[in-house]
Amino acid sequence: MEKREIKRRGILMVLSSPSGAGKTTITRALVAQDKGLAMSVSATTRPKRTGEVDGKDYYFVDQARFDAMVKHGDLLEHALVFGYSYGTPRAPVMQALANGGDIITDIDWQGTQQLSEKARDDLVSVFVLPPSMAALEQRLRARAQDSTEVVKARMAKSSDEMSHWPEYDYVIVNNDIEDSVRRVRSILDAERARRARQIGLAEFVSRLRGV
Repeated sequence: MEKREIKRRGILMVLSSPSGAGKTTITRALVAQDKGLAMSVSATTRPKRTGEVDGKDYYFVDQARFDAMVKHGDLLEHALVFGYSYGTPRAPVMQALANGGDIITDIDWQGTQQLSEKARDDLVSVFVLPPSMAALEQRLRARAQDSTEVVKARMAKSSDEMSHWPEYDYVIVNNDIEDSVRRVRSILDAERARRARQIGLAEFVSRLRGV
């Protein structure tokens, strides 16, 4: 029996949360589970952390190079976070979406606002909340990636970050990481089936009807 595939435009899924609430862990788990989902690699001026790989975790660039990317329109979004610049390169994302590939990224609310302006039809946004402020602080300290001063700064900023939850399509509370991954996966599956994304659907139905 002949099987016909329906062409579909890809999805740009964004997860945002206060630092330590789980967006990066959820994002990486989804990419590991789903071969059709690829991680967007951001450019940043932040120094590499232990174990990070240039071109895989981030494109690590200096400020002059980053500023040039902004000037030439090479970034879909960019933001200054805790003293460092972050941005999403335009070309690889838009090419993937045009080819039907799904892209996921974990960026803050500033970046999500810019993506909403430039790629609203492709965007699916999810905000991840912590179960409590105490749990958030515990997770930040358990990561052991930042100094006590940086942890305090991240906690101080978290309230403002969480105030942007109404701007997102979906909101989840990350009580349990495995459950949160399942919930975001359900959102992804539903968005893949959205009629407007299936650009080959009209032709497929016409063939079915013989018209």
